[in-house]
Amino acid sequence: MTESQTNQDDAVLMPNKTIAQDQVNKAVWAACDTFRGTVDPSIYKDFILTMLFLKYISDVHQDKVDELTLKYGDEPELIAAMMESQSFNIPTGATFWDLYEHRFEAGNGTRIDTALHAIEEANGTKLKNVFQDISFNTDKLGDEKQKNDILRHLLEDFGKDALNLRPSHVGSLDVIGNAYEYLIKHFAASSGKSAGEFYTPPEVSDLLSIILEPQQGDSICDPACGSGSLLMKCGKQVQKAFAGSKQYALYGQEAIGSTWSLAKMNMFLHGEDNHRIEWGDTIRNPKLLDSGQQDKEGGLLRFDVVTANPPFSLDKWGFEDASNDHFGRFRRGLPPKTKGDYAFILHMIETLKPETGRMGVVVPHGVLFRASSEGKIRKQLIEENLLDTVIGLPEKLFFGTGIPAAILLFKKHKSDKKVLFIDASREFKSGKNQNQLTTENIQKIVDTYKARETTDKYSYLATVEEIAENDYNLNIPRYVDTFEEEEEIDLVAVRTERSALQTELTDLETEMAAYLKELGYEE
Repeated sequence: MTESQTNQDDAVLMPNKTIAQDQVNKAVWAACDTFRGTVDPSIYKDFILTMLFLKYISDVHQDKVDELTLKYGDEPELIAAMMESQSFNIPTGATFWDLYEHRFEAGNGTRIDTALHAIEEANGTKLKNVFQDISFNTDKLGDEKQKNDILRHLLEDFGKDALNLRPSHVGSLDVIGNAYEYLIKHFAASSGKSAGEFYTPPEVSDLLSIILEPQQGDSICDPACGSGSLLMKCGKQVQKAFAGSKQYALYGQEAIGSTWSLAKMNMFLHGEDNHRIEWGDTIRNPKLLDSGQQDKEGGLLRFDVVTANPPFSLDKWGFEDASNDHFGRFRRGLPPKTKGDYAFILHMIETLKPETGRMGVVVPHGVLFRASSEGKIRKQLIEENLLDTVIGLPEKLFFGTGIPAAILLFKKHKSDKKVLFIDASREFKSGKNQNQLTTENIQKIVDTYKARETTDKYSYLATVEEIAENDYNLNIPRYVDTFEEEEEIDLVAVRTERSALQTELTDLETEMAAYLKELGYEE
C-alpha cells in the first residue's frame, strides 16, 4: 500500500466530524511558509490558490469513489462509469494524491502542470484555459533542485490531515469557498499596490450588494471582476432574500489571465454553476455580447445589476480606439487619455437594462470634480437623470492605496430628479494599515440610502438645479455640511481663572522663598 493510499484511508476512517473554518484557514495560510523568504507573495499566491483548488476537487472525487465502493463493492468499471456523471472529472493519474505519491521524484513541476491540463481537458468548457497562465514548472521557484524541493514541501503541506478537504470532513461547501476568500484577502494585504487588481474589501462588497438589492431572476455583471468576490456577494444576497434560491446569473470579465483563473476557480469552489466569466479587456474588447450581434451597435449584453471596483484612473485604457467604438459607449464624450475611470462608468451604463438596470461603481474622488472632458460627461449623466446617489467612503479601506474612494449609484428608472449625497467618510473602525466599515457603519449607510432624505452632517438630497449651480461638481463637502462649530470662549471665565492662577503662583513663590531661606540660600 502506498503512502498516499494510507493517508486517504486514514481520512476515510475518521469520524464524520466537521472541521472549524478557522482551522482550515490557518492550515492553508501555514502552507505559504514553504515559499516565504524565497518567492514573492505576488508570485506564490497563484500556486497556493491553485493547489487548494486541486486538493479540494481531488478530495471530493475520492469521497465519492469511496461512497460508491461502499455501496457497490469492488466494481471499478461500474464506479468509473458512475463517476463520469459527476459535476467534474479527474482523469486517472491527475489527482492530488497521484502527485503526492511521486513527490520525492524529480519533475514535480512538470507533473503538476500535466495533471492540471489533463483536468482542464477532461472538463470541457467548465475549466477551459483556467490553468494556462499558471505553471508550477517555472524558474521563478529557483533552479531545478530548489523548485523540486519547494513543490515537494507544498504537496506535503496540503497532504496533512489539517487540510483533509473531503465533504464528509469539512461539512458545507462554503468552508472551502471561505478559505479561498481568506487567502485572497491575506494575499491582498501583503501585495501592496497590485492588490486592487484582484480584490475588493468584503465590507465594500457587502455594502454594494445590499444597496443594489439583486432579485430572483436577475442577471448580475461585474466588468472588472477580479477574483469574483463582488459578484458572489450579489449572488449571496439573492440566496439570503429568497430562501436559498439560485435563480440568478453571474457575468464577469477580467483582463489579467491569472486573476481570471482565480475567478473561475472561486466560482467553482462556491458552487456558482450559473456563471459566465470572460477573459479580456472590457474597454478594448468587451466579450459579454449578444450572440450574432457582435458587429452591430448595441450588441452588448444588458443586465439588471452592474457593479464593479475598476482600476483607479487607469492610464492606458484604450483612448486611441474609443472614438470609433461601434457599441456607442462614448457618445457622451471621450474620457481623458490617461484616466480611464469614466471609460468604465460609460461602459457599465451602456450595459444596463432599460427598465430594471441599476449600477454601483467604486471610484476615486477625482471622478466627482475633475473638469474638462470628465466634467462634460458628468454633466450629461446628471442631466439624463441617471445618477442616483454619491457615497463618500473612509480613507485606507482599499489595499494598496490610502486615498478615500466614493461609490456612485446609477439607475435607469429613478423615483425623483434628485441626487442623494452621503458622507460616510468619518465613521469606520480604525486599523494600523487598513480601516474597516463595521456592520453598524454599513447599516447606517443603507438606512440613509433607503430613507433618501437630508440628515444633519451626514446626508443631503440635492436637486439637479443645486448641482448645476455648483457647475456639476459632485464634491461631497459642497452638499453635506460636516462643519462643527467651535465652542464659544467665555472671556470673563478665562480672566477669572487666570487671576486665580496668578494668586496661586504668588503663594507658591513665597513658600519657595521661605524654604530656600531655611536652607541658607538667601538672595
